[in-house]
Amino acid sequence: MSSSAPDLSAIAGALADAAAAQSMRYFRTPLDIITKADESPVTLADRAAETAMREILGARVPADGIFGEEHGPERLDADRIWVLDPIDGTRSFITGSPLWGTLIGVLQGSRVVLGMVDMPVLKERWIGEAGKGATRDGQPVRVSNCTEIAKARIVTTSPDIFSPADWSAFDRLSRQCAMRRFGGDCYGYAQLAGGTIDLVVETGLQPYDFLGPAGLIEAAGGVVTDWEGRPLGLNPDQRVIAAATPELHRQALAVLAA
Repeated sequence: MSSSAPDLSAIAGALADAAAAQSMRYFRTPLDIITKADESPVTLADRAAETAMREILGARVPADGIFGEEHGPERLDADRIWVLDPIDGTRSFITGSPLWGTLIGVLQGSRVVLGMVDMPVLKERWIGEAGKGATRDGQPVRVSNCTEIAKARIVTTSPDIFSPADWSAFDRLSRQCAMRRFGGDCYGYAQLAGGTIDLVVETGLQPYDFLGPAGLIEAAGGVVTDWEGRPLGLNPDQRVIAAATPELHRQALAVLAA
């Protein structure tokens, strides 16, 4: 394969393997926990995992840009940018919960062309590529066909992520759904791609939190935007909604905006 057309899914798999090799060394062991400027905890595992991922990108696609949670941006003017979250769900990681993952998104121009949610403890690898569909461990997955809020299963990580106004909007929407669940961090997005969750609604997310899941869900047939229905990009502090179908997405947006 020519250097101008790298195998993005193979590179993403290598990145996830490298991240897992680092993070699993530290999982359920005593950790030095540091509080970042945004008051979220970071551990040695986060930093070691992202360093390993960056080393692979430097060797395989040195001209590509990188937007990582732990070590900052590089070459954001590049045509292709890798968006990395080595451990999404650091609080889950710290408390020994298995529902944390490694998120990888690839932006080509302004489009997410690949998204991965890798769950090292669960040994599940979810990946989607634009035009190629989505898989879990090599098996095809697709979003549900839910088109009505009253029949939808909705999930968010925690009530604590919302401002009072945003919580009021989420509470209004989620109480109209058939079921609402809390917890799971990035796994909720994978569940949506696999058809067992229909809506994910969250706020205060950074690009490394949502672009990997967005690429996966879109490849699985779903819709992901901000709360105003706009496409997602590298803008910070986004309010994100992911839905199984365009019909459900439109209805949920209307309720959030009410």
